[in-house]
Amino acid sequence: MVDDAFTGVEHELGITAACRLTGRSRATHYRRLRPSPERKPRKPQVQPSALTPDERAAVLELMNSGE
Repeated sequence: MVDDAFTGVEHELGITAACRLTGRSRATHYRRLRPSPERKPRKPQVQPSALTPDERAAVLELMNSGE
């Protein structure tokens, strides 16, 4: 509904006045004109200092021991 009102007055008043009149920010207006590209899925990042599975098992064994 706001989009219809906006496009109706945009050509008559200009973008700034149309944004003010309809309550839409100019950033939103321009963002809708050029939507962002689709994001590609990212690979899971591994912490460089993370323990290896063997090191982790050794630490857990030590922590769960009776001593």
